[in-house]
Amino acid sequence: MRVDIFDFDLDRDLIAKEPANPRDTSKLLDLTDETAVYDRHFYDLPDILEKGDVLVFNDTKVIPARLYGKRGEAEVEVTLYHPENGLTWWSFIKNSKRLRPNDVVIFYTSEIPVADSNFKAKVIEKNSEDGVLLEFLCPVDNLAHQLETYGLMPLPPYIKREKPTTGLWNRYNDKENYQTVYAKYEGAVAAPTAGLHFTDNVLKRLEEKGITKVFLTLHVGAGTFLPVKTDNTEDHKMHAEYGIITPEACNIINQAKKEGRRIIAVGTTSVRLLESAADDKGVLHPFNGETSIFITPGYKFKIIDYIITNFHLPKSTLFMLICAIAGTERMKQAYQHAIDKKYRFYSYGDSSILKCVNKI
Repeated sequence: MRVDIFDFDLDRDLIAKEPANPRDTSKLLDLTDETAVYDRHFYDLPDILEKGDVLVFNDTKVIPARLYGKRGEAEVEVTLYHPENGLTWWSFIKNSKRLRPNDVVIFYTSEIPVADSNFKAKVIEKNSEDGVLLEFLCPVDNLAHQLETYGLMPLPPYIKREKPTTGLWNRYNDKENYQTVYAKYEGAVAAPTAGLHFTDNVLKRLEEKGITKVFLTLHVGAGTFLPVKTDNTEDHKMHAEYGIITPEACNIINQAKKEGRRIIAVGTTSVRLLESAADDKGVLHPFNGETSIFITPGYKFKIIDYIITNFHLPKSTLFMLICAIAGTERMKQAYQHAIDKKYRFYSYGDSSILKCVNKI
């Protein structure tokens, strides 16, 4: 399938630099009716859903996986995206051409200059597909503390922030904003952004209406948000991500499906893990492992009836996925409506709810 089918034009002024405040005041494009479009706000979600619906959330927690460092005089910006083991991580690195195997990168912050830093990593391997493999030079049980000290939230590249040396990098509250209110298990290096709109108040109202919450965990990798660089979808490589679905979660979802209740995925990450764990009869099974599932139009969904999701990059795997859910032409028309109505796009942007029209 040609990748340019999923291209569209977007004014950069519509790319959100920070979230709505409060979170649930963001806009919500309601596409639950297959033939209509409604402009709402996220706090309207409990009024849109029905008693008995099941919302499936991804409770992964983002770690501060962006690091700034130096190798000699060369500046590098590191985004960790996939662990090989406790101390070894694959990463995307700006200015990686300056790095060679066995080079040591010294990390710094606005408060801790290179000369005073005790946080370092050695370059193990480089390749064009996977990036740079780094081995951190610290005890394994100290790595989380070092990342908390030196790391920043790994915002997508279209959200611009100053480097730590400018002294302005911390004027945004990204450590709180780029995390869902229900985040629990550390491991993601990108947020499941559909969940960023939920507040304690919205969650309380959903519970009062009789809507069931189910949690799974997919540790989102930075590769999820990369644009597809090939001309054909068949040539694109998805990066693997680690996920868990418990037997208890499976039982709730399978029973709800038997009873004809609606399954609503919160975000593309929830969809991908659900579909990775479902069989061809639409039964969900426990899951504990990696998935690199890539969903494009023509796919028949086994679990979901609806999805809540943000507005995605052109030619991205995420835009392809929602086109598979709701139809490519439907989504192109919806995105044009959102552009005309000045919706805010991407990770810190507004939200939508879509009906799945392509199911088994």
